[in-house]
Amino acid sequence: MSGTFNAGKYRWTVCALIFFATTINYLDRQVIGILKPILESDLEIGEVAYSNIVTVFQLFYGFSMLLAGRLIDRFGTRIGYGISVLLWSLAAMGHALARGVFGFGFWRAMLGISESGNFPSAIRTIAEWFPKKERALATGIFNSGANVGAVIAPVAVPAIVIAFGWQAAFIFTGAIGIIWIILWFIFYEIPEKQRRLSAGELNLIKSDPEELNESQKPIPWLQLLKYRQTWIFFIGKAMTDPIWWFYLFWIPGWLSTVRGAGLDIKSFGIPLVVIYSSTTIGSIFGGWLSSFMIKKGMSPYNARKYTMLLFALLVIPVFFAQSPGVSTWGAVALISLAASSHQAWSANIFTTVSDAFPKRAISSVTGIGGMAGAIGGAFISVLAGHILDFFKRSGHIETGYTVMFTIAACAYILAWIIMSVFAPKEKRVIID
Repeated sequence: MSGTFNAGKYRWTVCALIFFATTINYLDRQVIGILKPILESDLEIGEVAYSNIVTVFQLFYGFSMLLAGRLIDRFGTRIGYGISVLLWSLAAMGHALARGVFGFGFWRAMLGISESGNFPSAIRTIAEWFPKKERALATGIFNSGANVGAVIAPVAVPAIVIAFGWQAAFIFTGAIGIIWIILWFIFYEIPEKQRRLSAGELNLIKSDPEELNESQKPIPWLQLLKYRQTWIFFIGKAMTDPIWWFYLFWIPGWLSTVRGAGLDIKSFGIPLVVIYSSTTIGSIFGGWLSSFMIKKGMSPYNARKYTMLLFALLVIPVFFAQSPGVSTWGAVALISLAASSHQAWSANIFTTVSDAFPKRAISSVTGIGGMAGAIGGAFISVLAGHILDFFKRSGHIETGYTVMFTIAACAYILAWIIMSVFAPKEKRVIID
């Protein structure tokens, strides 16, 4: 490719690259959830052991986000993102070598460390390439890659397993990341260095006056903890990300053991496709909605705030997903609404970071919040494992899922209330 894009659309090419990376990111991490019934039957990995494997991933993922965010702020998105995808692709393929709980735990730890670079890289890239009025929409689009990855997994993984065995599922999905790395280094540069970018589009990208002439001096990590905006993001992620982790790692097991008379790996793919297809719509619509409000004159803070309230309320009906009178497809519909609302919420809470902080701090703050979400996810995995194991041994596993869906229903509205109460009057952080 040569020349410039006079239509001013190259920033959406960048968004497409991030979308592709996020799709691969979630495809690689979702494989183990699809294989849960096989791991239980073939390798005797039960509820508690499975929860421990999931928890290892989340803990290493969470704590590594702190370091990943700092490294990306220091070395830039082009190098940081590329290295992250290379390492997580190798870790994903390494799962094929596992033969038990310890082996899966080791490779999940490696996957968690390397995958931690995705969202800090992605959010910083969006801030580099999009003006504030477009960031929520762009974030919603790339974040929908998580849903696409989760949709592809239940379709592709069973087919690969049937044809080649469960080890091949990890190898095939992990290898896709190598293709992305080639495309990334061909097409990506920061706007100031991108020769394919027109002058008009560069002016649009740089159109937020408060971001002009911002210092590029690194910000000490501990200094970021002094700002209430950091802690608001931390709390929001810590309270709501665990619910997404629950959907991602436990819904396949719920379909297999509770709904549909014991659906196996070949037959529960369609409900999962329905759930995660809906989340793609939620992610993009949630990002579009707050961007639309801003274009109509609402402040970015209020646009994010009221959009997040709407989707926090739409999560609440998932409380009824395990009710005796609700059919399997009725429950799938409720989970679809809740999961798509989570992704709409996620598109907006991510954007609050670039609204509030200078670009040189975005990856670091995203890493702090991502750590909170992953640690919360580790907690919910341990909780889910022990709750479900307890009720499974007593012959009432449905009650265990009722408890988990109750937690899911309440988390977002509680998070929204806390975030609103403690939100600072100064919406944007000024750092010398």
